[in-house]
Amino acid sequence: MQYLSDGLGEAMGYLLRMEPSVISAAFRSLWISSLAVLFATLCGVPLGSWLARASIPGRWLLVFALRVAMAFPTVFLGLVCFAIFSRRGPLGALELLYTPWVIVIGEFVLAVPIIASLTHGAVFSLDSRVHETAVTLGAGPIRRWFTYISEARTGITLAVLTAFARCITELGIAMMVGGNIQGRTRTLATATAMETDKGAFAQGLAMGFIMLTIALLVTAIIGWLNHENEV
Repeated sequence: MQYLSDGLGEAMGYLLRMEPSVISAAFRSLWISSLAVLFATLCGVPLGSWLARASIPGRWLLVFALRVAMAFPTVFLGLVCFAIFSRRGPLGALELLYTPWVIVIGEFVLAVPIIASLTHGAVFSLDSRVHETAVTLGAGPIRRWFTYISEARTGITLAVLTAFARCITELGIAMMVGGNIQGRTRTLATATAMETDKGAFAQGLAMGFIMLTIALLVTAIIGWLNHENEV
């Protein structure tokens, strides 16, 4: 217990004096995950809502594939990204390996199935009268799509927040394709693992606290939105 209490005290010291290495990793994690989730939202929301309303053969297979992809381990996604962007990979010439941008790409791949699948669920569960009313009023396909998005906005917001919470705390992708390079690709998750491994428990704990705070904040927002949606 003494070891833990001492670590907690030192960790609070790191946070209070705004230790540059801790703040740098936190800022990098935030912008990488935010950018990845932004791009994933632009792809996942249209895909999920289209699957919820389109009448195409084999639609259930696509939905099933998205749900399976939600469960992919981040280490596996990191391995795939490494194979693609390594020097001998098909996109190795872009020289993105061990840069923040390849982490963005990896987290984008992680976030798209989450957002698309949860958006599909939110739009698919809408009252049938939403569609009927839109058709009766003469709304075209684009107008109807905006109506679906508006009516399912709480569920879609939950999907985006869930994807962000997953990305900000993931370790496998950032470690495998980012390389945990100080000042360049080190994120909160990779820094926490590294500092703990080398015995700097307090610094690792400080970064863990930041991750925990972000995760709790996102979870609180998700809980609040769920509550509002049920009222």
